[in-house]
Amino acid sequence: MTAPDRADSATRLRPRRSCLAVPGSNPRFLEKAQGLAADQVFLDLEDACAPLAKEDARHTIVKALNEGDWTGKTRVVRVNDWTTHWTYRDVITVVEGAGPNLDCIMLPKVQDAQQVIALDLLLTQIEKTMGFEVGRIGIEAQIENAKGLVNVDEIAGASSRLETIVFGPADFMASINMKSLVVGEQPPGYPADAYHYILMRILMAARTHDLQAIDGPYLQIRNVDGFREVAGRAAALGYDGKWVLHPGQVEAANEVFSPSQEDYDHAELILDAYDYCTSAEGGMKGSAMLGDEMIDEASRKMALVVAGKGRAAGMTRTSTFQPPEA
Repeated sequence: MTAPDRADSATRLRPRRSCLAVPGSNPRFLEKAQGLAADQVFLDLEDACAPLAKEDARHTIVKALNEGDWTGKTRVVRVNDWTTHWTYRDVITVVEGAGPNLDCIMLPKVQDAQQVIALDLLLTQIEKTMGFEVGRIGIEAQIENAKGLVNVDEIAGASSRLETIVFGPADFMASINMKSLVVGEQPPGYPADAYHYILMRILMAARTHDLQAIDGPYLQIRNVDGFREVAGRAAALGYDGKWVLHPGQVEAANEVFSPSQEDYDHAELILDAYDYCTSAEGGMKGSAMLGDEMIDEASRKMALVVAGKGRAAGMTRTSTFQPPEA
């Protein structure tokens, strides 16, 4: 049983360049996060909360969601995974208490599609009980071990609530016995990118189901140059954003996962030029020249991606298309 399709599929594509992790048990951090420029903030009940603090943290999160100013941010709560005894109460307390002020639930350590379906069912029951809009609250599925990666295709298609697939590198590195203690950095002794297959596998599953793909954290929080390098690799592959653990990483993530001004302007020019050349006024042509570059339908599709990221980032054009003289 899954939630009905949501009419507004644009929620799946909301900006997530920077996804800020905030301990749900720390009211001071929860307040500070509201003033940062992160696209998304997720209030954490899992790894950032000690076991004895989890119960109180649920109520702290509900209060922060209901009373805080989260304008412009995607509001997410990461609950504990289904192998623990905390999950169901995390979901019930948070969603019943702050459902109208919550955008998504993040489920960690997802290993198969049934775990996503179970969360979908629980959310549906709560929404119906509370009189909330059924299906509005999304799900973010975090892949953190080998089994989850092997099953990522089925996971990505498990629910219409799904918005993102998230890579969790630390637990994943442990699950495959990777020879490294530095999360996000390459393991010693391997001459290539040890994360390439993992990132591409997640990306393919996400794109197959029109979902976003989000890279996990970089734990050396004061090494902004290192963060930029790792984030740049994910952005080059096509990832939509990355977790940030410190305010100093927010600006870097927003920059890395936004197109450059030059690329954004060029994408918008391609879209304008293609619209013109395919119109009656432009001669109803399937391709045309934009300067020294030939553009066609494939060019338009590529430009839509870059232009969409620029618009979502609030970028403004600095160039204008001029139709060629007859």
